[in-house]
Amino acid sequence: MPIGSVSPFRPTGTASLSLSTANASANVPLAGGGDTVVVTNPSNVLAYVRFGADQTVAASTSDMPILPGSRLILSVNSLITYTAAIMPLGTGIILFSRGDGSVV
Repeated sequence: MPIGSVSPFRPTGTASLSLSTANASANVPLAGGGDTVVVTNPSNVLAYVRFGADQTVAASTSDMPILPGSRLILSVNSLITYTAAIMPLGTGIILFSRGDGSVV
């Protein structure tokens, strides 16, 4: 995709990460392939996410914040296979949809 172009997001897989303990990082392998990940936080608490190449990835409160009830589209490369999240003030679910495109 050329720089500056706009393309609808085409998902290839979604991973769900359940955070059942407040202020504890958890991780999950990403599903599907592509250069884009849409991170959705349907819960009512702030979350932070981090991406990595293996299951040792852990999120902290200095990583990318995802506001409650929102989604964010991020670019990743092919070496990224895992993601981690943390909710310092509660529990909930974070969805990671991988695919291609620049607009949700």
